[in-house]
Amino acid sequence: MSLFETKNIVKQFGGLAAVNNLSFTVEKGEILGIIGPNGSGKTTVFNLISCFFPLTSGEIYFKGKRIDQAPAHNICKLGIGRTFQVVKPLKRMTVLENVTVGAFLRTNSMSKAKLKAEETVEFCGLGQFKHNEAKSLPIALRKRLEIARALASDPELIMLDETCAGLNPKESEEAIVIIKRIREAGTTIIIVEHIMKVMMGISDRILAINFGSQITIGKPQEVARHPEVIKAYLGDDHA
Repeated sequence: MSLFETKNIVKQFGGLAAVNNLSFTVEKGEILGIIGPNGSGKTTVFNLISCFFPLTSGEIYFKGKRIDQAPAHNICKLGIGRTFQVVKPLKRMTVLENVTVGAFLRTNSMSKAKLKAEETVEFCGLGQFKHNEAKSLPIALRKRLEIARALASDPELIMLDETCAGLNPKESEEAIVIIKRIREAGTTIIIVEHIMKVMMGISDRILAINFGSQITIGKPQEVARHPEVIKAYLGDDHA
């Protein structure tokens, strides 16, 4: 049994199908990348999984249990965490305080939440900034804080939405190290990213979508060579 599965999920906004009959699985310990042009439905998939948006039709399963009818806050309790493309930390709180908020999902104890937050902050390489206000951080560290806050909720599956967007090459390399470390620690990952070098380097499999539908799914090199993927990104002349 797969850790996670979607079955024929659809999301319509009026007459527009943002996600259209999409089915895929994620195995425990895997990094699954989702790629597609702007507007292809990638973030909408994340919003459906986290129940931020209700499904129009279809089913979503986690550890064999159907979850698409659960309230959004219960999705996190079940063990699915996520980051957001546009990071919105609690600006006037410190890095450590931001991460402590996430840790309260699993405990009512301040001391236990702070201990979990301390561990997570160090894990994400934010230790020297833990007493800094979140609003003082540059974008690369805000992205890292977004990951730390999600990890503090102790997810089995984490969805990372454009973690490397807006970062320079060195910052992207540092982000990749953290992503690999998350997987090594036993957390399964679904990642959306536009930077193909990042996706090719960390994904076990890649799901390519366009107009909310699957183009193909497979090993990174296979997906990168697929004519419809090339067409979706570069146009007919390159396919």
